[in-house]
Amino acid sequence: LSKNVWLVNVGTQKDTSRRAVEIANEYAEGVYAAVGLHPVHTEKSFHDLKELGADNITREFTSRGENFDIDYYKSLAANKKVVAIGECGLDYYRLGDSTKNRQSEAFTAQIALAREAGKPLMIHCRSGVAERVSPHNGAGRDAFSDLIGILKSEKLPERPGIIHFFSGTKGDARELLDMGFCFTFGGVITFAHDYDEVIEMIPMDRILSETDAPYVTPVPYRGKRNEPAYVVEVVKKLSEIKKRTLLEMADIIFENAKRVFLF
Repeated sequence: LSKNVWLVNVGTQKDTSRRAVEIANEYAEGVYAAVGLHPVHTEKSFHDLKELGADNITREFTSRGENFDIDYYKSLAANKKVVAIGECGLDYYRLGDSTKNRQSEAFTAQIALAREAGKPLMIHCRSGVAERVSPHNGAGRDAFSDLIGILKSEKLPERPGIIHFFSGTKGDARELLDMGFCFTFGGVITFAHDYDEVIEMIPMDRILSETDAPYVTPVPYRGKRNEPAYVVEVVKKLSEIKKRTLLEMADIIFENAKRVFLF
């Protein structure tokens, strides 16, 4: 906040969702929370210790295989500092076909919660290892095609929400735009050009910025733990791609965020 950066702290399971709300409630404004069950946490699996932050790095942390508890998350979502439901969606990066049904069920339940709570979705979508390629060639269709199919089959909240760290194709983006979604981009755009054409295509009123801290640290901080304050570097790159001044881009992103999250 000292650098005039506002943030949404995103939960990924019960513990981190609850903690995100606790942290948000420590601030009158500028810090908010999203609560939800990340797809990788629907089944016990490897996960990076850094998710809990440096203060907890020595604690054992694995994905426990959580079942989505709608009553628990509904209670958290009622807090006025909670501005979105998620991070939810599909993640086929490490997990096999046997887990896809669990992810899909948890995702549809969270769509229903978002609709009931009147809050937007914070959506995660990541393809499998074999499909992890540039978005230009249309590979990696499993996760995004499944995600889009689910979204089309469900009644979405009035403010559909955000596709976090968008990594799909231009075709995926068009379909999601038609459904009313916005898109966030993070540090990867400061050192790779894979998403420039997608960013150019997406209208200004549908673009937001993020860090995905503690991961994917932007240039010039590569090699360090990512921090929310580094989002300025992402906004700088977005302003270059969209041919706007840094101040114009920052103002547009902030207005978009206020419209989506109702700050």
